[in-house]
Amino acid sequence: MAEMKYKVVVFDLGETLMEYKGMHLSWDGYYQPAFEYVNQKLGLNLSDQQIQTSVQILRNYNPRIKMREKEIPAQKIFTDAVAAWNYDAASISLETIIYTFFESLKFEPVIYEDSIPALKKIRAANLQTAIMTDVASAMPDSLHKAYVEPLLPYFDLYVSSVTCGWRKPNPKGLADIAAFFNSTPAQMIMIGDNQRDIQAAKNFGCTSVLMFRKNAPTPALGQNFTVHSALEAAELIYNSI
Repeated sequence: MAEMKYKVVVFDLGETLMEYKGMHLSWDGYYQPAFEYVNQKLGLNLSDQQIQTSVQILRNYNPRIKMREKEIPAQKIFTDAVAAWNYDAASISLETIIYTFFESLKFEPVIYEDSIPALKKIRAANLQTAIMTDVASAMPDSLHKAYVEPLLPYFDLYVSSVTCGWRKPNPKGLADIAAFFNSTPAQMIMIGDNQRDIQAAKNFGCTSVLMFRKNAPTPALGQNFTVHSALEAAELIYNSI
């Protein structure tokens, strides 16, 4: 087989290879009921004002509400969010609060049925594969990885906004991937579902592919290519000789 154009294939996760079933359009809709759940389950006896203060702090950190590229660790966000609680930190750890918060959300990850067959096809072509994903604001990276665990065996490298320190469209994650594989931007292709993915690829200088699964007119986001499924993406890559 002739040498393929690309050496490294990079995928976004959410809305590209998987989704959370029934997820709200806006994360801030989860904050109040999640904190109320934490209050009840852990017996914290928080006032309504304390809960509202925590909700507002999370909103202030939400990058969809206040745009930021610099990632902020979950521990820092929740430390600020619970600062006014006056709870017994010796008996209830911050980690317990964080995981109880996300336990309340009852996320159900759904891997798209074409994702793993497409990844198998790409790996059969002896290409390197990597994830570049933005972790939901205030979510621990370990929890995010647990939600997508079925996909991880099909990737050589996992890079998140937490591990690289920056959120898309900042290209830091792509630069880290390139360094890991000793590849150039021209040898890399980035596949994602939104403007931030496409812009990150453009900022880095690699090929961009929009994964548009919706039954609607395809948006023009400056992408080099558009595909409508992971298998179509695999076919595009496989034929890039």
